[in-house]
Amino acid sequence: MQQPQFAKRFIFWSVLTVSSIYLLILVGGIVRATGSGMGCPDWPKCFGQWVPPTEISQLPADYKQVYLTQRVAKNQKLARTLASLGFRQVAGEIFAHPTQYVETDFNATKTWIEYLNRLLGALIGIFVFVNAVVALPYWRRDRPVLWLAIVGWLLTGVQGWLGSLVVSTNLLPIMVTIHMGLALFIVAILLYAVQRARWGRASGEAAIVHLAEANSTAPLETASAGAGLRWALWGVLLLTFAQIIMGTQVREEIDRIASAAAYGQRDTWVAALGSIFESHRTLAAIVVLANVVVGYRLWQLAIPRLRRLVMATWVVLALEMVAGITLAYWALPAFMQPIHLTLATLLFGTQFLTLLALWPKKGVGNVPAVAQPLPQAHSYYA
Repeated sequence: MQQPQFAKRFIFWSVLTVSSIYLLILVGGIVRATGSGMGCPDWPKCFGQWVPPTEISQLPADYKQVYLTQRVAKNQKLARTLASLGFRQVAGEIFAHPTQYVETDFNATKTWIEYLNRLLGALIGIFVFVNAVVALPYWRRDRPVLWLAIVGWLLTGVQGWLGSLVVSTNLLPIMVTIHMGLALFIVAILLYAVQRARWGRASGEAAIVHLAEANSTAPLETASAGAGLRWALWGVLLLTFAQIIMGTQVREEIDRIASAAAYGQRDTWVAALGSIFESHRTLAAIVVLANVVVGYRLWQLAIPRLRRLVMATWVVLALEMVAGITLAYWALPAFMQPIHLTLATLLFGTQFLTLLALWPKKGVGNVPAVAQPLPQAHSYYA
């Protein structure tokens, strides 16, 4: 089925935006690995300038106290607002966390690493806005696609605001975790919008039924198996999400240990991590096992698109295992940390696309969900 031009345009911008978000996650990991998160102590400007300084002589003598005062004032206002909304525990953490009172020394390299991270974030803001604009034709054809694009755009704005709070709270753990979780949610929204824009063909469930009919087996039993696989995929997806969130907590603990050791004795950091690292490693084993079992069941359906997604998931999972082992047994090399994080988010993406490939797509736009019966099930996924 030939896609109209507006659909091709929307899919292009959505894929470009999602790809850019993954690139931003990689760059964000580099920012964390190099300790550049506070390279710019204010937001959205950097040391009060749109183009950051390159030498300390370009800053006032009391620059550390100036930005410390601004940051504390902003955090206190945020904490009071959260307390008034009932989030007293989070507000207390913001008030009590000692990192917000740490003065930031100027380092030109770290400043420009963080600045480039922000420039990429601003570019993504433009991409996601254009993506919402090119989704306007869906108002009359498949309105949820337009709403998904608009929600993605609005949440990207919220993500930028959260980024400012991450800076003002000097990388407060709960803020970093929320920031990461929202990034994954935005990726899921945009992937769903792309997949929905591509619908107008038979659903994954219908493809399974046709496959069963071709094999002279019971269609209802096969459709039921498809529903069971969807629930299994939801479980695997949630496990991966939990593993990524736990990974941010492991990263926070590493930062604490590294700071206490004055960033020396790197080979002792893993041993000092304690229970959080053990939990992270145990959950990793569960994630691997779940992906292998569910992927094997999907592979047996013999649907080419599903097999490609399963293979992509397994490849990313294998690379993620190599990255995790390298971090655990080779003293947490800094270059591997952003790779480990990016692979984890890619794993989340391939799992979500697999879930969408099995999702029943009824009543999408003004195009019938199931066209004329095709002789082979794989035609739906060609």
